[in-house]
Amino acid sequence: MSSTPASVEATRAELQDTLDAIEDRLNVPKRVGRLATKARRAYDSNPVPWIIGATAAVIVVGGLVAWALLSDDD
Repeated sequence: MSSTPASVEATRAELQDTLDAIEDRLNVPKRVGRLATKARRAYDSNPVPWIIGATAAVIVVGGLVAWALLSDDD
């Protein structure tokens, strides 16, 4: 069974696309950068949910700290 040069090139191109997709999925800094860009755009378009979420997180963390400091450790 012989392969034509065109089919070999097509197979190589397909393999390269597959390897690029795998590398893209495993490249954590690149994915974090994309996520940060997406979050920045979401904040720029509507900051209210982000402000509410940050406020809620501060309240929760503050409550946990207060609970830890003021709880009875009998």
